[in-house]
Amino acid sequence: MEHIRVMRFIVATTAAVFALACAPGDESSSADTAGKASTSGVSLTGAGATFPYPLYSKWFSDYANNTGIKINYGSIGSGGGIRQLTEGTVDFGATDSPMTDEEMAKAKGPILHIPSVLGAVVLIYNVPGITQQLKLTGPVIADIYLGKIKKWNDKRIAGLNVGTSLPDADILVVHRSDGSGTTFIFTDYLATISAPWASGPSRGKEVQWPAGLGAKGNEGVTGQVKQTPGAIGYTELIYAKQNKLPFASVQNAAGNFVEPSVETVTAAAAGAAERLAPDTDYRLSIVNAPGAQAYPISSFTWLLVYQKQADQEKGRKLVDFLKWAMTDGQGVAGSMDYAPLPASMASRLTERLGTITVGSGT
Repeated sequence: MEHIRVMRFIVATTAAVFALACAPGDESSSADTAGKASTSGVSLTGAGATFPYPLYSKWFSDYANNTGIKINYGSIGSGGGIRQLTEGTVDFGATDSPMTDEEMAKAKGPILHIPSVLGAVVLIYNVPGITQQLKLTGPVIADIYLGKIKKWNDKRIAGLNVGTSLPDADILVVHRSDGSGTTFIFTDYLATISAPWASGPSRGKEVQWPAGLGAKGNEGVTGQVKQTPGAIGYTELIYAKQNKLPFASVQNAAGNFVEPSVETVTAAAAGAAERLAPDTDYRLSIVNAPGAQAYPISSFTWLLVYQKQADQEKGRKLVDFLKWAMTDGQGVAGSMDYAPLPASMASRLTERLGTITVGSGT
């Protein structure tokens, strides 16, 4: 029921948020509009990743109900969120792909990466007649996206799914068309486990896709796969569940086929907090993590904030929200198929928020 309520909220608000945060032909102008709206009642504005959007929508709604502070968020993709934060047209950004050193150098000041939760990128598919959950390995997924495996009954797929009658049907690859942190997580994984992928498209928010059809956002990829027999795509776990699409179990570094879930994403993050140095900037990858139950395409997702906040009122409101997200907000993550942060990491991040300075004297 929680998922249904969240989806109703998302459906009711998506049109207004999208129009505000992603006006046709000029993403930056949408943030300017959002900035003007903030002076007439909108407390904070943000933009970026679609990967955590269902959870963030819930967070912003709950936070507004609890505090009266409204947060307007444009689900426009990680690339757009980084761009708009860099330009200073939003109060915070959101990304599933850590900013590069080059991107950080273009910003108007030091930016903090604040992990918010963890999630899983899953392989969704639409193969008529298949009722069993398909098993896939990293190299097979890479070769599907490289265009080398073209049929669902290819011997490499069939060999992983003995007893499943696979159709002699073409595979239609669906990928993101926009700059996307979900794409970064997915290609980071493929580059980690496939030498041909690493030396070809490699990893990034945007890559040169060897095959397939592009769609915008996790919503777009999910919709394209849902309406296209023979299609395969990658998206965040909650989008697959909300749309009742099957998703594959994927072989992990230990050789086990693991289904994506809160528990297996948590297993992928096990030990991450302990490995972090006190001065870490939290830009870390956990794809293909060790562990018998670790789901291999797992990742943190980040909120991005300037360490020096020029606007005193907004800066304080932003820090207050981030502290809430590290504590109360973590409690609803699991019910929406995101893994909460390890408690020790959430505690250290709350301390890190104390390094944010606010006001004209920063």
